[in-house]
Amino acid sequence: MTGPTEDIADGPTRWRFDRAFLASNWNCIWGRGCLGIEASPDPDSHLGCCSVGAELGDVEEAMNIAALGATLDPARFEHHEEAAAHGVFNDGSRTNTRVVNGACIFLNRRGFAGGEGCALHLAALDAGESPVAWKPSVCWQLPIKVDWEPQADGTEVATVRGWRREDWGAEGQTMAWCCTEGDLAYTGERPVVESLAAELEALVGPDVYGELRRRLG
Repeated sequence: MTGPTEDIADGPTRWRFDRAFLASNWNCIWGRGCLGIEASPDPDSHLGCCSVGAELGDVEEAMNIAALGATLDPARFEHHEEAAAHGVFNDGSRTNTRVVNGACIFLNRRGFAGGEGCALHLAALDAGESPVAWKPSVCWQLPIKVDWEPQADGTEVATVRGWRREDWGAEGQTMAWCCTEGDLAYTGERPVVESLAAELEALVGPDVYGELRRRLG
């Protein structure tokens, strides 16, 4: 990481925060000009980064997503028949959600009467809960990235920053657009440290997040 950081100690973890990104006005523009992550810009399909299946963190997360998927109201879940017939995972390993017609099975497409966007996200809002508790972790964390660095003394440094093209691996080299590059997505009315408060607090805990807000406020 280059540029100023905020360092906050929390037991064996020292958190390092990228001030520039957290103070920026980045915001997700899915459905509002997002160009997607394919090789060619596609602002009209509204697939965004859902054009790949969500990579699940572990068995527990996979079980949770499967259970939540089974509770979704069919009127709010466009691909509920596909899910009922074949499940929500791409294969028996349960490491990724199934891709249906070019995007994650949970993505309701543009024009769907039950609401376009992530069916899990919509269900969380319907239930009066945070989407953080319903969606795969990789989905609600984006575009926040945490790099973990174990130290020789048994502690660790956790660097919190914005995703970069190289974080997508080889796929990143073929993407026509990465939403943290350029200025297209930097149109929010609040800094990231405020607009992604729920996500940051879930990642670092309320005490560290509270100190971060105090310092960046």
